[in-house]
Parts: sequence; C-alpha cells; structure tokens
Amino acid sequence: MKIIKIVSQSRRDMRVDIQCESCDHIEKGVYAYDDDNFHQNVIPTMECKNCGKTSPENYRALKTKYDEFQQV
Repeated sequence: MKIIKIVSQSRRDMRVDIQCESCDHIEKGVYAYDDDNFHQNVIPTMECKNCGKTSPENYRALKTKYDEFQQV
C-alpha cells in the first residue's frame, strides 16, 4: 500500500487515502501516524483488503512532515 493523499493532519495524527500497488484498490480515510516507523515499517506491511498483497520490495517511504525528535 502507498499513501496517495493526506486528507487531514493534526500534529502527527493523520487520515490518509492509500492505494494498493498491485490492484489499484483505494481505501479512504485510513488512520495513520506521521513518524519514520509508520512510514518505513507499517505502511509497507499493510495488506490490501481487496487482493491481500503488501507493498513490493522496492517500496519507497515518504518523508515525515516533522523531524523525528521535533516536538509538535
């Protein structure tokens, strides 16, 4: 899965629309957290509800809006 749109964000909590790289299925309003762990470990292992696949090996994580140790 990959983030295609950030719908809303308050500090590090956010709602996003995500899309499956395999079947192009879109899930809207998914809860997400804007930190390196979420972008690098959680999103690539999310299973698509349509086809059940995860992100391919060449998945590239997005950069966070705030630096890792920045207080917001």
